[in-house]
Amino acid sequence: MARKWLWVILTALLILEGTLFQWLIPGVWQSRVFVAPHFMLVIVLYIGLYVNRHTALWYGLIFGFLQDLLYYSPMLGPISFAMGLTGYLAGLTHRRLYSNIIVSMLVIALGNLFYEAIVYGLYRLFQTTHLDLQWAFFHQMLPSTLFNLLFALIVYVPVRKLFESMHRESPAPEE
Repeated sequence: MARKWLWVILTALLILEGTLFQWLIPGVWQSRVFVAPHFMLVIVLYIGLYVNRHTALWYGLIFGFLQDLLYYSPMLGPISFAMGLTGYLAGLTHRRLYSNIIVSMLVIALGNLFYEAIVYGLYRLFQTTHLDLQWAFFHQMLPSTLFNLLFALIVYVPVRKLFESMHRESPAPEE
């Protein structure tokens, strides 16, 4: 039952990221820096941290591809690739590090920066952006990461409880 909630949560975030959340970010912020809410990425990173890396990879690929189609990308694939890879890499820490809020926030912050760097790198490679890396880092990547980290901190307890209920419902596979 909890896995069905993941689909519902990620679908709702997909719709809200492109509509409502754009209006919630103050206009003053958007004049000097560009803040992009990547709340689906945060949930995919949580899936990698608390479920497993393969599940995070699939959720990242599926919902990243939907984002490629619906909102962001001038080409198909960069968001999907970046979200899937970032979720998979976050899943590599699953059961390897003691899972507490500090480790989770560190992995989510690094995951967001990694995601932003992959997308920037792919857009730069295929010449769909001509922004300088330093400008993009300080005016796009870092503010977006901090904003998404705030969201990750707000939803930490409910998401953790959801994943704990998933573990109670089904026995963990042996690796």
